Amino acid sequence: MTSLPGEGEQGGSTAASRPVVCARCGTPADGPQPVTWTCSVESGVRRYFCESCSRENLRAIEGRLDSAWW
Repeated sequence: MTSLPGEGEQGGSTAASRPVVCARCGTPADGPQPVTWTCSVESGVRRYFCESCSRENLRAIEGRLDSAWW
């Protein structure tokens, strides 16, 4: 499953309708869905992390810890 119920291509909100900003440092993305960024779903909320924040916290991400722990 790659999307939450109700977030299919036909309905729901998409990342293209909102600007993507790093949930950790606040860096804005250059495009609608940056390929090199990490996407995490925490408590049903989709959060994006820039390359720098993703690299700095790789072990926590792989350990599936919520971003509140890093």
